[in-house]
Amino acid sequence: RNMAAMEELVDITAVEVVGDYRLRLTFADGTVGDVDFGDHEWRGVFEPLADPAAFARVEVDAEAGTISWPGGLDVAPEPLCAEARRHLVQPAPTGG
Repeated sequence: RNMAAMEELVDITAVEVVGDYRLRLTFADGTVGDVDFGDHEWRGVFEPLADPAAFARVEVDAEAGTISWPGGLDVAPEPLCAEARRHLVQPAPTGG
């Protein structure tokens, strides 16, 4: 199979909850983008995340390079990266 067609894997280095089911992700390459999970149907083991308070307990799993929730729930970083790149956020200017 053609490995060149695979998207480059970029680790998630930071996550910020910016709204109900909306996350701002920062990637190791400096990309910052928003991912909206508002239309997501939480089923099976992910069902607890249907509660916005539970969803907001997201954190970075540095070892896996992605985001995770209590109970060992995590999401593959590839689709998150692709989605974040469609909704890029300009980082806030620093300094004066």
